[in-house]
Amino acid sequence: MNHELLKFKNLDEILKAVGGPVNLLRSSSLGPYVFPVVAPEYSNWRAEQQAWKNDCALLNLSYHMTDLYLTGPDVMPLLTKVGLNKFGTFPKNRGKQIIASSHDGYMIGDGICFHTSDDVYRVVGPPMISDWVQFNAETGNYNVKIERDETITFRGGEPKIYIYQIQGPHALKLMSEVTDGKLPEIGFFHIGEFEIKGYPVRALRHGMAGAPGFELFGPWKDQKFVLEALERTGEKYNLRKVGALAYPTTTLESGWMPLPCPAIYHSEAMKPYREWMTPMHLEVMGSLGGSFESKNIIDYYMDPIEVGYGQFIDFSKDFIGKEALAQKLENPKRRKVTLVWNEDDVMQVMRDSIYPGKSPAKFMNYPLAVYSTFQYDAVVKNGKHAGISQYVGYSANARSMLSLSLVNVELSEPGTDVVVRWGEPDTRRSTVEKNEAHEIRAKVAPAPFYQKLIKKD
Repeated sequence: MNHELLKFKNLDEILKAVGGPVNLLRSSSLGPYVFPVVAPEYSNWRAEQQAWKNDCALLNLSYHMTDLYLTGPDVMPLLTKVGLNKFGTFPKNRGKQIIASSHDGYMIGDGICFHTSDDVYRVVGPPMISDWVQFNAETGNYNVKIERDETITFRGGEPKIYIYQIQGPHALKLMSEVTDGKLPEIGFFHIGEFEIKGYPVRALRHGMAGAPGFELFGPWKDQKFVLEALERTGEKYNLRKVGALAYPTTTLESGWMPLPCPAIYHSEAMKPYREWMTPMHLEVMGSLGGSFESKNIIDYYMDPIEVGYGQFIDFSKDFIGKEALAQKLENPKRRKVTLVWNEDDVMQVMRDSIYPGKSPAKFMNYPLAVYSTFQYDAVVKNGKHAGISQYVGYSANARSMLSLSLVNVELSEPGTDVVVRWGEPDTRRSTVEKNEAHEIRAKVAPAPFYQKLIKKD
């Protein structure tokens, strides 16, 4: 990060000093979100990607996410005020998505909330959602106690819990065998309790890439024994551990829009939050990259409806951003899609980045091509702005470069041709090499790319 920022007390002071949020984020040299500790590859990232689609994959989520533990009588009033989605009665041993918007209806972030015991809730995901929940808990006169288990990037020591995902068509068979046939029936987004080789384990039932899966968690002291049992039993199911290269590309197939630029930098209503936020928060250190350029930070925001969360909004309750989202729901302008990038154009960019001629290209990393915290590449149609491409990488299952994108509603039908502009020609960041924008043809496809077999209840 820019150590000069440490002399300021909070984000609001920093924005005034550097000339606004676009200047702050466009000048940051921080790269993409980090997935620490886990090896880059355990076999090779192509086979690891194919494992969650064809066989069975083990993903280690223990290190890179922020866990925010909430206890106290006012947890549910807090969650229902911050989260725009339905919570219902939210009984113990259930998981719920928590989606948060700004007062004017733009996206702040989302994550998963686990209700693990009578008085304990755990919010997990990128730090944006935990930061917003914590701020509201501390400033909103809620009787809530907070314990934060930070991503290991920002603190030393061991995590409080381990988190392992078992995904793929053979996940259910593996889990049944490793529990000696005693795996309970677990409904979608319910939490089951069982044992693995004598160690108590809990698991959230969910899935990705069209197949069922489980997110296992338990005390850190048991992680070695549970992991060994999963690996040993998984041998007959062609289990592959997924490394840090392949792991973030799961979202390309599952359709989850990761790390939108949080809508916290612009409004007077958000000023108390900016004054609460220190220079060490990712929202301050993060970088904004890609070919889409605007001087207005609002142009980088998304709203929950265009991201695909409109059906989850609970307008029967009071929540932050309710009135603004009701208006946005009446007239959505963009829709989330997957873009499938043209193979010939991608290969031309690869050649022009490694063997640059008159038009040097921005290098594409594989399998994830994202090179900033908040990635925003311009999507155009007939030379006119048509949307943004946010998260991009290669899928060995699709055998294509895919990007999660927001495009104008009239261009969102599968098969529609658009163009993505790849590169950051006028970069101010030392981490980005000299390059010129390259146009890459793309076709619109559904998001998620592989349709889920299970729907949330």
